[in-house]
Amino acid sequence: MNHPAPLTPAAELHANVATPFDRAFAMPKSVYTSEEFLAHEQRHVFAQDWVCAGRAEALPDPGDYLTMEIAGEPVIVLRDRDGELRAMSNVCRHRMSTLLQGRGSVRAITCPYHAWTYNLDGSLRGAPAMTLNGSFCKEALALPQIRCAVWQGWILVSLNPDAPAPDVALAEVTALIAPFDMTRYRETWRETFRWATNWKVLAENFMESYHLPMCHSGTIGGASKLEEMVCPEGGAAFNYHWILKNDSVPLALAHPTNTLLQGDDRRKTWLLAIYPSLLITVTPGYFWYLSLTPDGPGHVNVLYGGGMSQDWLADPQAETHLAAVRALLAEVNAEDKGCTEKVYRGLCSGMAQPGPLSHLERPNYEFAQYLARRIPA
Repeated sequence: MNHPAPLTPAAELHANVATPFDRAFAMPKSVYTSEEFLAHEQRHVFAQDWVCAGRAEALPDPGDYLTMEIAGEPVIVLRDRDGELRAMSNVCRHRMSTLLQGRGSVRAITCPYHAWTYNLDGSLRGAPAMTLNGSFCKEALALPQIRCAVWQGWILVSLNPDAPAPDVALAEVTALIAPFDMTRYRETWRETFRWATNWKVLAENFMESYHLPMCHSGTIGGASKLEEMVCPEGGAAFNYHWILKNDSVPLALAHPTNTLLQGDDRRKTWLLAIYPSLLITVTPGYFWYLSLTPDGPGHVNVLYGGGMSQDWLADPQAETHLAAVRALLAEVNAEDKGCTEKVYRGLCSGMAQPGPLSHLERPNYEFAQYLARRIPA
């Protein structure tokens, strides 16, 4: 008897999103655990869309830089001598060593292997002992440039020269949060960590608040009422939902001097998931964000940062309030780490099967649709 060939992980995903939302199930476990599917994600998602490198104010001066990796490609993001942010390859044009590590500030980019030196615009400044090579042409050996844009204060980088500009792709998001004017918020902390879960598990964890009462029972779960949660339909490049906060965290509310925010906007917390992997929480007083990149199917590298709005930055009690928020978020992150790592361990079980989605998990369904649009069956 002939048995049909098993579906590929990509085909399983496409079959999954073919079901209407009111009868939808969680994504198949193969899309989280499969090396094959991760290769598709790197090629069709991370190499094609915009990935967040952090906040623009984190690189205030010429020569300030950070490094990142997108779909296996080492990237430098820096502020050049004209004060513009730019991204370029972090690989030397000589023997292909990586150039810079981590974050810092430089007057020029010098290769740690043979001391080839590049200007802040990526052009080659000098190369020792190359005068006897007849094929050497300094003007032809600049570092390849990579697209870099600033949207609402976030630095976004794309390897894809044809990706729609963030201002166009995210125009709906800009309109949604226009009263908050995120360009005026300032980052006050930034750190990185690595968790033992798939990047999509952590992304989906952010996208729904269904888990708050249980996963965050020790912190914010008690203030989370499932019957009051609303998950509107998102757009092609994002999903979102919001929560109305009480006065238990003053920094989550509009500052008394803020006359721009009115009504519920003065206590509204937005949770924005910008595809593929920028996750932003915005309140009238503070923000925090996660930018995710996969590290194999079973690990995720996380850039985590946050800060405050201009009016709260000017408040004499701002540091006290911010310290309380950071301490709370540290506990929330610890709870999320525990929950998302448990999910990945369960996904690796032979007996694991995806279950039906709650109406509170519409953003997860839309995220699966986005992945299916990007990854061919």
